[in-house]
Amino acid sequence: MKREERTALVRQLESELKYNRFIHTMGVAYTATSLAMVYGADMEKAEIAGLLHDCAKCLDLKKMIRVCEKAGLEISDMERNSVSLLHSKAGSVLVSEKYGYKDEDIINAVRYHTTGRPGMSLLEKIIFVADYMEPGRDVASDLPEVRHLAFNSDTIDDAVLKILFDSLVYLKSTGREIDPMTQRTYDFYKTHDEVRNYYE
Repeated sequence: MKREERTALVRQLESELKYNRFIHTMGVAYTATSLAMVYGADMEKAEIAGLLHDCAKCLDLKKMIRVCEKAGLEISDMERNSVSLLHSKAGSVLVSEKYGYKDEDIINAVRYHTTGRPGMSLLEKIIFVADYMEPGRDVASDLPEVRHLAFNSDTIDDAVLKILFDSLVYLKSTGREIDPMTQRTYDFYKTHDEVRNYYE
């Protein structure tokens, strides 16, 4: 991404997002490009997806629903009542229609950065992990371990699985409803022989 394009995109997001969300966005973009260096992914795509992953967070829920319905995206009952879930789908539409990025990998990285999905591409995994552990995150108790796994493993799947495991444990412990995609993603990645026993 050329300097002028990066500057214009950052300035646009700064004007559209709340300050704390913008700072988070910059943290995700930084972390995503760092992970791209480690795992040999496309750094430009990682930066763009990181910058745009929360681009729909400036919308209210009704607007998110309209954006998704206009694009023909299926919305579950759970998503219709959750900004936390639906902003990812709405954002994936805005990536293409508002910001002009047509790359399917970038679009999918934004769409699945909250729940993940079985068989994620490397870029999708990078944005999923970067969103969870960027420098401004400080709530999850196992963040140091997640960060260590993300930068010191042979595969980023180790960090992906740890995040999914911790997220499901948290949701169950608080009695919150679990999005089926998150459960399916965890079930998919826990079948890796080298990590299965630890997480069962």
